[in-house]
Amino acid sequence: MDSEVAALAQSAGTTLVTLMATDAWDRVRDGITHLWRRAQPERAETVVGELEAGREDVLVAVAADDQETLDELRLQWQGLVRRLLVARPAAVKELRALLDQLDPGGSAARQITQHATASGQARVYQAGRDQHIAER
Repeated sequence: MDSEVAALAQSAGTTLVTLMATDAWDRVRDGITHLWRRAQPERAETVVGELEAGREDVLVAVAADDQETLDELRLQWQGLVRRLLVARPAAVKELRALLDQLDPGGSAARQITQHATASGQARVYQAGRDQHIAER
């Protein structure tokens, strides 16, 4: 799998789920629907239904502070978008433009790069979220 497609799909999944619970919902739904109608018209109506159901799930999860469900939804959308991009590589440019339009500052999904160097007996621990280290 191309790392660029994987990163874009991950960003899209995070951005979509984050924005589903905001005032940007109408733009999210319309933008994703338009993208699918152009790239895979035979799947567009199914995706519209998944968007609507996904939004309901997001709203319930946000109200309950259910991060596990939100993570699952992000992964679900990441997979859907990745499969679209693999099937229709020309959609990459359109998706990038849509994400920039929906979340211009990138506040919903930020790409973080970590670098570390260890030498000798040194250890390096890095995490994108919680990290628990138990050494003895």
